[in-house]
Amino acid sequence: MERRLTAELWDKMHYLFRDFNDRMVHVELNYDFIPDIEALKTVIICAFEKAPVLHSKFVDTKLSTHWEVKPYDIDDVFSVAYPENVQDAVDEFLTQYIAPNADIQMKIALFIKDGKSTLCMVENHMCMDGGDLKYFLQAFCENYSKYVADGISPVEFRTGSRSYDDVYSGFSKTEAGVAQRLFKNINAKDNHKFPLTPNNIRDKSFIARKKFSEETFAKLKAKGKELGATINELLLASYFYSVYELAGYPKTDKVMISNAIDLRRHMDNVEDKGFTNHTSWMQCAIPERGRDIFETIQYVVRSSNKFKKDKFMGLYGLPLLNFGYNILPHAASEEIIKIGYSNPLMAMSNIGLLKGSDFALAGHEPTDAFMSGAVKYKPFVLLTATTYRNVITLSMCVRGNEEDKKIVNDFFSLMEKNINTIIG
Repeated sequence: MERRLTAELWDKMHYLFRDFNDRMVHVELNYDFIPDIEALKTVIICAFEKAPVLHSKFVDTKLSTHWEVKPYDIDDVFSVAYPENVQDAVDEFLTQYIAPNADIQMKIALFIKDGKSTLCMVENHMCMDGGDLKYFLQAFCENYSKYVADGISPVEFRTGSRSYDDVYSGFSKTEAGVAQRLFKNINAKDNHKFPLTPNNIRDKSFIARKKFSEETFAKLKAKGKELGATINELLLASYFYSVYELAGYPKTDKVMISNAIDLRRHMDNVEDKGFTNHTSWMQCAIPERGRDIFETIQYVVRSSNKFKKDKFMGLYGLPLLNFGYNILPHAASEEIIKIGYSNPLMAMSNIGLLKGSDFALAGHEPTDAFMSGAVKYKPFVLLTATTYRNVITLSMCVRGNEEDKKIVNDFFSLMEKNINTIIG
């Protein structure tokens, strides 16, 4: 008899997002050595057995949805290659798409050249978000190291509930009751778009990146303290200012950019939960561009502080989504939710700090590390930020063409200019 897993709220929502993006989350870890390939296979198998959603097929009957756990072959999950051009091979691997009805929801590759290696992962966002993928990677690397060093069976992977309502576990009974009645969707619509070209059937997925040095990171940190702003808020302000310049918005226009929120801030005993999604959005709005980048920063800080003061930040509308999915057949629920849901045209996700010690394989920390969100379908865009060894990497994953690549790189140049203005 087939084994089934419940399709949780965020599984269904990311399935709904198929009209907006490819739902893939991407990881690239570069090492100065070659890991034990058979040991990697063993750890992958153990991880998949601990997280069966990773080898499950998403089933949509139109009436309901569920995960169907499937058998798999490790060679369908993990591959090893020796390319001449490693970066081209990495980019091709990272921009692949895994269908929700595939039997596996994560693929891993090891690219080897000149005694060095690059470990890449692509996984379906329906299974877990960036927060849990960071934990997955940490546990994966730690289990590999123990297995190689001491022969310890790599089974230390977190298991437990994948339910969305775990977000209420950190509240008192009274507070949880209030949060579970927050049916109102507080997000507003904004028609300002990132100025990409129109959709074309020949568009292909690409990942554009921009790195900022340790020196820039240190100066941003110091400037943030001076201005009463976080690094995230400084990046967001630069995002706003750069888009005004790139798209030629009138300076007096009100513009919104959605910022990802990790809902685990509301949870108790996160370590007892299974791999899943607990990410929502905070809609940062500024009333105008501002006379200069520093006034833009003030607007961003003012907007984000309104959310930070709310103990229920990110939880609005979740009970309504849950209600919508539970009272109607799945196909009807999707149509109803689409009417009320506004997918942000511009968004930012700061996955945050990637620690070298967390991703060390048998004592070898990555020489570089990178994560990014999904490939967005025009006109939607997502700016992703990660920080490794005090180097910030910004990335955009877009399904587009050569002109779109130029537009995104022009945007990164504006980001660099405005960040340099901030740090003076």
